[in-house]
Amino acid sequence: MSGNRRKTAAALAATAAISLLASACTGQSGSGAHDDASKETTITFWHGWSAPNEVKGIQANVDAFEKAHPNIHVKVVGNMTDDKINQALRAGGSKAPDVVSSFTTNNVGKFCSSKAFVDLNPFLKKDGIDADKTFPKAMNEYTQFNGVRCTVPLLGDAYGLYYNKDAFKAAGITSPPKTWPELAADAKKLTKAKGDSYEQLGFMPNYHGYETTTEHYLGGWNPTYFDGDGKSNIAKDPAFASMLTTQKKLVDDLGGYAKLEKFRTMFGDEWGAKHPFHTGQVAMQLDGEWRLGMAEDTKPKFEIGVAPMPVADDEADTYGKGYLTGTIAGIAATSQKQNAAWELVKFMTTDTDAVVDFANAIHNVPSTLAALKSPKLKYDPRFKTFLDIAANPKSTTTPPSVNGGAYLVSLQNLGFDIEKGKQTDIKAGLEKTAEEIDAAIAQAK
Repeated sequence: MSGNRRKTAAALAATAAISLLASACTGQSGSGAHDDASKETTITFWHGWSAPNEVKGIQANVDAFEKAHPNIHVKVVGNMTDDKINQALRAGGSKAPDVVSSFTTNNVGKFCSSKAFVDLNPFLKKDGIDADKTFPKAMNEYTQFNGVRCTVPLLGDAYGLYYNKDAFKAAGITSPPKTWPELAADAKKLTKAKGDSYEQLGFMPNYHGYETTTEHYLGGWNPTYFDGDGKSNIAKDPAFASMLTTQKKLVDDLGGYAKLEKFRTMFGDEWGAKHPFHTGQVAMQLDGEWRLGMAEDTKPKFEIGVAPMPVADDEADTYGKGYLTGTIAGIAATSQKQNAAWELVKFMTTDTDAVVDFANAIHNVPSTLAALKSPKLKYDPRFKTFLDIAANPKSTTTPPSVNGGAYLVSLQNLGFDIEKGKQTDIKAGLEKTAEEIDAAIAQAK
């Protein structure tokens, strides 16, 4: 899996590309749903995958669809970013896509509120599909906004903890940590100093570390980002202050921000063989399900263990949950072939065999409850950790917002200031950031 890796900074930045959609797109659900899906027709499907195995996997999925629907032909266009999607939907016309998939779940709020994608609720209802019983809870949440379901999940990403079993054994640690205090204790035991640096670091807590973002950390808490009125809840929900405080303490306990950052600059590329977990520089790593295959491909000199990420101390009874995100699929409001487009979307996202085959092909987490239990799933036994996280109803995600993931950027910026010691009053920082989030949302409406 490469196209679907969640490079957080890029994913958040991509939300800016969708900002024009609100003024540019005025399509209404059903406006192009007058076509006869039983007639001979051709639809266009845009996706973002680019690695050879991924392109092969999605094409096999489309081939299976065309075999089941011989009258519907699908023109597939790959390696499409949200920016390119935005431009095409604004322009409309015959070259615009009918079906679109995106890796940026943060943009669902924008896609739905701008009516760039049609509301799929009428299509689901027409075919008797109950989304609550079809998709895992967190995936169900991140594919809709304010009662409008303009997307459905198309495979997912689940985040867990990778750990170096050999390093654990050498440090006398017998099992992976289940709570953040346990993670902190293990990280200290696993850390070996080397002058003003490290021979081995137990865990890289800094937010610029690979995948160690505020929203991924918060998967171990039970955060409520917005209240019932749509206002930022980060200053009121104690989960946020607790997580920020916990992360800052771990930064300080492992040597401080400056020392950790100096070590981090020595890390290899996140997607290459020199990733710090692959090389043994870091003994524990927060990461998505794709890391297992990537790490094993580098033939590491240690045994890799996989477990759910630890949870907050007061959430100990929820251990096993995690943070979920994934790919989304929708129908462009500019499409004049929405019924045919729905047939493709329905097949790719709700047909159990189709979901399982695609998950097997690109090593992602299946996005339906039935597919998660399918005996046809092929995976390394350790991968089951991610399947269980995806199926866990207590797993969390980040909710859609009218201005995409801008609120996550604001929260992450606060995290940067706290870990550096620039912002020492976490409560005041959260209150100011909440005001910033509310002002940005008000401006976007």
